[in-house]
Amino acid sequence: MNKHVMNRRDFLKVTGGFLTVSFLLPSVVFAQHAAEGELPGDLADHPNLSSWIRINADGTVNLFIGKVELGQGATTAVGQVCAEELVIDFSRLHVTAGDTRLSPDEGTTAGSQSMPNCAPGVQQAAAEVREILRNLAAERLGVAADTLTIADGTISAGGNSVTYWELVSDQMLNVEATGKAPLLPVAEHKIIGKSIPRIDIPDKMIGRHRFVHEMTPDGMVFGAVARPPTYKSKLVNVDLAPIEAMPGVLKVVRNGSFLGIIASRQDQAMLAADALSKAAQWDIVADLPGHDGIFEWLQTAESEETEWKNTLQPDAPQGASTHEATYERPYHMHGSIGTSAAVAQMGADGTMTVWTHSQSVWATAAAIEQLLGLEEGKVHAIHTEGSGCYGHNMADDAAADACLLAAAMPGSPVKLQYNRAGEHQWEPYGSAMVNKISASLDAKGDILSWEHHIFSTPHGTRPGGDAGRLLSGRYVEPPFEMPVPSDGGPPNFSATRNGLANYEFPGERVVTHFVREMPLRVSSTRGLGAYANVMAIEQFIDELAVKAEADPVEYRLRYLKEERMRDVLTRCAEAFGWDNFEKGRGKGRGIAIARYKNYAAITAVAIEVQVTPRNGLVRVVRAVAANDSGHMVNPDGIANQVEGGLIQSLSWTLKEEVKFDNARVLSTDWASYPILTFSEVPPVELVLIDRPGEPYLGQGESAQGPAGAALANAIADAVGSRIRRVPFTPDRVKAAVTA
Repeated sequence: MNKHVMNRRDFLKVTGGFLTVSFLLPSVVFAQHAAEGELPGDLADHPNLSSWIRINADGTVNLFIGKVELGQGATTAVGQVCAEELVIDFSRLHVTAGDTRLSPDEGTTAGSQSMPNCAPGVQQAAAEVREILRNLAAERLGVAADTLTIADGTISAGGNSVTYWELVSDQMLNVEATGKAPLLPVAEHKIIGKSIPRIDIPDKMIGRHRFVHEMTPDGMVFGAVARPPTYKSKLVNVDLAPIEAMPGVLKVVRNGSFLGIIASRQDQAMLAADALSKAAQWDIVADLPGHDGIFEWLQTAESEETEWKNTLQPDAPQGASTHEATYERPYHMHGSIGTSAAVAQMGADGTMTVWTHSQSVWATAAAIEQLLGLEEGKVHAIHTEGSGCYGHNMADDAAADACLLAAAMPGSPVKLQYNRAGEHQWEPYGSAMVNKISASLDAKGDILSWEHHIFSTPHGTRPGGDAGRLLSGRYVEPPFEMPVPSDGGPPNFSATRNGLANYEFPGERVVTHFVREMPLRVSSTRGLGAYANVMAIEQFIDELAVKAEADPVEYRLRYLKEERMRDVLTRCAEAFGWDNFEKGRGKGRGIAIARYKNYAAITAVAIEVQVTPRNGLVRVVRAVAANDSGHMVNPDGIANQVEGGLIQSLSWTLKEEVKFDNARVLSTDWASYPILTFSEVPPVELVLIDRPGEPYLGQGESAQGPAGAALANAIADAVGSRIRRVPFTPDRVKAAVTA
């Protein structure tokens, strides 16, 4: 088995006002193929086998994992790995994910880390359980263990057999993994590599309750929150009596500037919350830069500057020309079709149980304990599916708000779901960013040096066990302070994610200007800084190809040295028919590629567009994506992720922008924050590249940057002019056509 050893040098030095960091990015930075004596993935943190797997006497198997289902198919893919190594039929497996009392704490489900971290741990744990059972069967049957064969949980030799379920005992798996159990050879895989239907789909197709929004426990009441007018508003005064007298209102909850309603019906709760918000007197602060002023603000605000890479040579030959460009990304919403929700109930023993679609159930439970002043372990969080989001939306806030209200009415389950305006105006957005890139070129158009400056506010304010990161935590009395946000460093990065080019240039310098102040509430949105950074890098490389009068694919291959990336790019171009593309009026093509986080999944996207010059409308005619996610466990699941990421990226790039003035967010509905519609989704052709035996790279976010950049390049090719501010609205396209 191959061993992938991380090899990285880090050193810090302060020079000229910059924090300078130099390092070598590893090709694989997670221990899927662990070194001898080490356990792979998340098994290293939770080595007890009973934490993961339970063999039942009725012929079923329970798998417990900490990574949760967000619509990405992770529970199915991890389940396939488990069933494969246990040598059981997939139908025997039951997966429990994200229960703080039952599952191992695998942290937040984010960053495409379920397959790289959870799956290898589960695979090794299942292999260990299989070998324990094989050895027990050898004793029972009186034969050597290596003479036994296993098929669907039945262990056989010489006409005799025994099943897993006959061998099982209560404490049999209450042992720690050794890391010595061999994995099945790839050639013997029967489940890994197959497009097993997602285990969550049947219930959804037949309408069986699966979402937290559908829960209706006995005695349920409904909650709603009366938000202040703006972020920095403070409650001055409010008369609660008229609100308490409204139909169906059971209780009005006030805690500092937090105002909540508990009512018999959801409509009654929402009407009362709206009336309460209007009746309250608020001290309002108006100090936001506005959506048109945010980009200048980002470049002038106080920032922490970090130089992540500098291989520029002072004695390098002078370029014949210099090209520079500035790209702007606005705030983006998660845009979940369903708003966030939760159900909470305070038990007689003082335990708060909350059903939540949070991606960070353990950290959110800890933050709620702090918010309510409860002892550690007093919040039992149970992950229950909600509307997909791929990032930190308001699921955690809904859980916290439901718990705040449930604490005021012990014994009653309180269900809370935000309305559309409440979700749109208060969710943590994807951060606005500015990317400035310059390059010096020789007389032939070849790159001599490359310099990239990234301007961004934070990308990560998930609860992290801190009540100050819950929205209502800032309004209760006393308020919880938001911890000072930090920017992630290598290899995952945050604002700088994919800010280092995947290309090899003679000299490259990358600097992040990290602005800790947050005009709007921001946090993790699919890809973090990777979307804006790849958008900028892949547009700029296209601009340089135009200056060099070179084909965009050929120009990329000059600087793209990694063979797997070259393979993905060329396969994408071939499937698209790049060399045979015929130009036409308003017709354009574009291509882009990135390796997510510079070490994970590789995706290349090629797009054809048709632009109507008179009205600036862009129609995406077709898209082709090639993807290398390492060893494919569920090809259909990977296809879903690539297609979904590509379509969401098209929506960001063509439509989406959070509008706000000097005081409040103005995007309150789908009219003021439009997203891509079904009729606008193009046909997508996929080229999935399997690498059997290679690490699982995860596939949730790698399409975001390449898809947006390929679209930008296609529009520039169609109109002959570059648009550098997202979204590419008809007005901006018309302006580019005029230019």
